[in-house]
Amino acid sequence: MSTANPSSINQRRTFAIISHPDAGKTTLTEKLLLFGGAIHLAGEVRARGQNRRAKSDWMKIEQQRGISVTSSVMTFERNGITFNLLDTPGHEDFSEDTYRTLTAVDSAVMVIDAAKGIEAQTRKLFEVCRLRDVPIITFINKVDREGRDPFALIDEIADMLALDVAPLNWPVGQGGQFRGLWDLRKSRFTAPDGSDSRSAGATTQMSGLDDPRLADYVPADELAHLQEQAELALGGYSEFDPELYRAGQLTPVLFGSALKDFGVEALIDALAEYAPAPRPQPALPEAVSPDAPLVSGFIFKVQANMNPQHRDRIAFMRIASGKFRRGMKLRQVATGKVIAINSPIFFFAQDREIADEAFPGDIIGIPNHGVLRVGDSLVEGPNDITFTGIPNFAPEILRRVKLGDPTKSKQLRTALTDMAEEGVTQLFRPMIGSQWIVGVVGQLQLEVLISRLGAEYNVAAGFEPSPFDTARWISAEDPAALKTFIDTNRGAIAEDRDGAPVFLARDQWELNYTEQREKAVKFTATRERA
Repeated sequence: MSTANPSSINQRRTFAIISHPDAGKTTLTEKLLLFGGAIHLAGEVRARGQNRRAKSDWMKIEQQRGISVTSSVMTFERNGITFNLLDTPGHEDFSEDTYRTLTAVDSAVMVIDAAKGIEAQTRKLFEVCRLRDVPIITFINKVDREGRDPFALIDEIADMLALDVAPLNWPVGQGGQFRGLWDLRKSRFTAPDGSDSRSAGATTQMSGLDDPRLADYVPADELAHLQEQAELALGGYSEFDPELYRAGQLTPVLFGSALKDFGVEALIDALAEYAPAPRPQPALPEAVSPDAPLVSGFIFKVQANMNPQHRDRIAFMRIASGKFRRGMKLRQVATGKVIAINSPIFFFAQDREIADEAFPGDIIGIPNHGVLRVGDSLVEGPNDITFTGIPNFAPEILRRVKLGDPTKSKQLRTALTDMAEEGVTQLFRPMIGSQWIVGVVGQLQLEVLISRLGAEYNVAAGFEPSPFDTARWISAEDPAALKTFIDTNRGAIAEDRDGAPVFLARDQWELNYTEQREKAVKFTATRERA
């Protein structure tokens, strides 16, 4: 038995940061690592990537375009709490990878630009969190710049997301008149440090909004306005209830500026104090509790070539139960194969170290060479636990790959297989013809594919149109009905990497027509690995 100590479980906070592109997620990630001691230098992160990128953005295309296109894992400790931060792509084309990452977290931080409010991708990611009842802390960023009225921003969150809201702090002024942040619950004031950068200075404990020391920071007319707004904020919105927050029914709201360090420490403290410890994970035959005695976990991400010099491949595993120890042998449920995990890795920003032990909520990296795949369940002993909710999604774009140098066909096949294992692309092998078809969820994934083919595999390639527009996995209760359908439509049938049959449609009309005609066949847009 290797049951984890309850205190070790309760000291874990595994969370993701979700946002629309350019809301400041990468900067906030960097500052969380800085405050947690995981990095010792925090430089300004500019959208165009003109200077040093944040620690979580390591891929070349990310540095060029100033966006995060992979999900990184970073661990840091603060005041006895271990934080596992999963940085997710903000770009709309990467909702698939983001969805898988959100299966591995217990809570999320939603970053909103104070000038723009809730944007399309923010709402989409929020809905993914809602599907899994993931509790959310809202961080309204860039309050040191000109932005929208704080009440309007909070009302928008409440109305668009159908959530109760509870502001925990309040911005005093905006833009050039920004004076600092007032803690609504603890009566503390954080003022700029007085330098040209206007970064956060000391936080002063006050007796309340009538404390005469506030006049040292806020002019009299603005102080009266703050007192009025604070009274309205406390009286007009829900009182913060940790249980409602953990149930996903209420979001605490923090204002701040990640770039200038305002509100970052308060955010870490809120995560430590209120965010849930590791929660039960959905699985068959039943959900797995973190205090279950045997080790279990699931692979939610595979990343190749994080260090191109070593051609490494890392499978990211969320520990769901038990006390994991280095050298343990875990069984891959899908294949029955027993795997000795001798070199598990913890990630501290870009640094790595061997993980001698890990507890529920922790994310470990397992070096492997194509053995582990997204969706795999790993268990200790004879348990047949299959973690659920980590699907493949039907691609929205299908392309054939056009190879620049025909002599590199073997390298191309290796690269495509590698990236299919990561979930960057999907590979379909038509029953008629030998040319593999690449499927992706969004256009940016095609750019990532071409960029990585050149940078990591030295393969120059492009794309050419595929005769097909979309794909659906097919199944039937009656095997004979499925065989008849496949035999009748061989020109439109392919297999995925697991050998599962896939119907390729030329357009949405053909897909709809075929679905209506073939009542005995089930067409699905998602598929979980058995």
